[in-house]
Amino acid sequence: MSVNVLITGCSSGIGKATAIYLKEQGYRVFATTRDQKDVEELKALGFDAYILDVTSKESISSAIKNILKDSSGVIDVLFNNAGYGQPGAIEDLTTQSLKEQFNTNVFGLHEVTIQVLNIMKAQGYGKIIQHSSVLGLISLKFRGAYNASKYAIEGLTDTLRLELMGTNIQVTLLNTGPVTSDFRKNAKIKLTNNVDIEKSRFKDIYIKNLDSKKSDVPFNLPSIEVAKIVEKIIIAKKIKPRYYITKATYILGYLKRILSTNMLDKVLSRIS
Repeated sequence: MSVNVLITGCSSGIGKATAIYLKEQGYRVFATTRDQKDVEELKALGFDAYILDVTSKESISSAIKNILKDSSGVIDVLFNNAGYGQPGAIEDLTTQSLKEQFNTNVFGLHEVTIQVLNIMKAQGYGKIIQHSSVLGLISLKFRGAYNASKYAIEGLTDTLRLELMGTNIQVTLLNTGPVTSDFRKNAKIKLTNNVDIEKSRFKDIYIKNLDSKKSDVPFNLPSIEVAKIVEKIIIAKKIKPRYYITKATYILGYLKRILSTNMLDKVLSRIS
């Protein structure tokens, strides 16, 4: 029997790479994205593809309704992957930009989760994979909005895991470090659009980050490494609460456990 996997945020990067990889392994992948152009590109690659904007409850409901028609009413696995990062020092972030970060990364993820959870409760089983980050474990400068959104995902998922005990529905977190995708490119656009760089006391740092290249990031892994972990979760009978991806996550996660807050702050303050 085929396994039906719903993935959000499949326009590029990790979502698209995971969709392609799982499809090649024989899984039935329902790939979603918010833009029609990307839907058409996914369909051209042979996917069951649908419009799903995580910031719209109606869009989520419509996509899931159509997916259920094509999947015989079953969703075995949900990979909540859609999200982006809003860079900027806390003092430079508008409340509106923070709201927009949470609308996608937290509230959108939550809405998809609860709608799919109703389906999984009815069918009696399922797996939910929430895409968190190493920045759901530790915080870095100039990433406050993103840090906060991932901390929120950690809290929601830890609570949901407790509430699902005794059911056949499992939930887990991916704590992903630096991975090749459009994440950094899109983050730079958000920085330019939503932060007044010229008036900031961090102007020089922002400009340096805008000029940086992917190769500047240590411990970077290709997107396929995330896809392989997702398949590992699909196959596993009992999944772990968290899956660390990249050396950066292992190192920083370990330091979070063994160092005092003051000592950890000294380490993290050196990372820009």
